[in-house]
Order: sequence, then structure tokens, then C-alpha cells
Amino acid sequence: MATEEHQKVVLIGDGVVGSAYAFSVIQQGLAEELVIINKSNERSVGDALDLEDATPFTAPVKVKAGSYQDCKDADIVTICAGAAQKPGETRLKLVERNLKIMKEIVQEVVNTGFNGIFLIAANPVDILTYAVQKISGFPAHKVIGSGTSLDSARLRVAIGKKLAIDPRDVHVDMLAEHGDSEFAAYSCGTIGGTPLMDYVLANGLTKQELLKLEEQVRNKAYEIINRKGATYYGVATALARITKAILYDQNTVLPVSAYLDGEYREKDIYLGTPAVIDKDGIQKVVELPLDSREQEALINSASVLRETTANGMTKAGLLNYLWK
Repeated sequence: MATEEHQKVVLIGDGVVGSAYAFSVIQQGLAEELVIINKSNERSVGDALDLEDATPFTAPVKVKAGSYQDCKDADIVTICAGAAQKPGETRLKLVERNLKIMKEIVQEVVNTGFNGIFLIAANPVDILTYAVQKISGFPAHKVIGSGTSLDSARLRVAIGKKLAIDPRDVHVDMLAEHGDSEFAAYSCGTIGGTPLMDYVLANGLTKQELLKLEEQVRNKAYEIINRKGATYYGVATALARITKAILYDQNTVLPVSAYLDGEYREKDIYLGTPAVIDKDGIQKVVELPLDSREQEALINSASVLRETTANGMTKAGLLNYLWK
């Protein structure tokens, strides 16, 4: 890994999400060096040239197009590469295509001697994060997925709009799959130190309306994709927040895709859950005290992910890594 005096991030995959993430890193001055690796080198060179023009207004970040060898001394390798989600396509349908891509990338990175943190954004993120951990052989705490960080932000925005309050003051998370089987952990949420359910019911929202907001969060990505082709600003900002927590050793609690080893009565699976993030990756999974509806939803989501993981890794020729 790089020293504390020289923070280095390598981005693999310079599509719309990767490019937006690179801009967020530059805009916030998170690292001293940002290296962009992309299948099309022309694209990564062009983005590096464009991004360096932003540095006089932000921070003196060294940005360049590079190669896998640049991963050797990186603090974080962020993987945004993969087939894009098409209109009407679920994230889980991407699994076989993106597993093959992920295997190739991870082997290239590991072969450089990289010993930092893997941060995964490609979809289906929970399954791909699991695959990266198995293929790399890295300790689970050093492999993190963006998970439900974006979904949780969407839920906070939706509730904030309904109640006319700052979404940063809405503390509630979406859990489990970053996808159709995710759910809102309403029973654990708070607003201004008040239990979320008490606050929203006292301010005119019904339980049915909350469940409707949960469904809207699940479907928001589909709406954005149908309207503009892809989602990228939200997830890129979420990735930048995770990056900041790692590089600055912040011990921040964020909803990410984390490896479960008995939490929520689940083992050997990556799911969206709050976790403490520091310079070593996931310091600790924060297990929320779910109610019966939420616990049932988590069990269902884990079952969906396990089945899809097994099918996808088998078809992608990765069976030897399964449940390793």
C-alpha cells in the first residue's frame, strides 16, 4: 500500500460511473494520485487530460491514464468496469457477463502485488464483491462493495421530501441486495434522535406510504435508466464517500456490501448493511436489530443472492471459487 503521505487511488473502468467517480475524487481532492485504467486507452487519456484541468480549482491531484502495474502501490482499487444495465434489465441478469470480466481484472490486479482495498461498484454488486473476495483470496474486510449506500441515500431523499426536512437528518438504511429484494430497515431509523416510525406517523405519513416509498427506491434506478440511459452521479458520490472514509481512516458507519460471518444469522455472503469503515476496510459490521418483517426480507434477499451467485459462477466457469 501507499504511505499515509501519498494517497493513491486506481480506477478500473472509465465508463459513465467511473468517469463520474473520478470527477468526485478530483472535486473533493481525496487522493494525491488518481490513475485511470480502461479498455479504451484513448478514453482514459482523454478523461485524465480533462480532469487535470479541474485541479487548479480543487486540489493538486496528479491524474493520469495508466496500466495494471499502477495498482502495485495503490491504497484503493475501485472497479467500475462491466457490462452496463440496459433499460428493463435487472441487475441480477448482468451476473454471468460481469463475473467473467471481474475474474480477468482481479487476477491482473493481484498479480501486481497489490495489497490495498478493493472497492466494487459494478453490478450485481453484492455478487461481484463476493466473487472478487474469493478470486483474490484477500481477507473479507479488504473487499467492499458500494452495496446499499446509494439506495439508502435515495430513501433518505424520499423521506426528506415528504417531510420537508434535510435528508442528511434522516438516519435510515436500505439493507440486503442492491436490487429488487432490498428493503428499508424502518424499525431502526431515527430522525432528530426520535424513532423514525414515531416521527413520520406523528407528521402525517402512514405505514402504507412508507412501504410505497420503499418500493419507489427499488424502482428509482429503472426510472433513471429509462429516462437518461444510466445512473452515475449518485453512485459516484457514494463511492467517493467510501473512498474518503478509507483514505482518511475515519471510522465512519456507512451502508456498504459487507461480508457476513454470522451477523443477521447469515454466513459467507456479501449483503448491504451498515459497517464501520477505516483505513483497513471494514472494521466491523453493524448488525441492526431488525423486526420480524425486516428479518424475513433479509433472509429472502440472501436466498435470492445465493441462488444467483451459484448459477452465475457455475456458468462463468468459477465453480471452484464458490463457497471457498
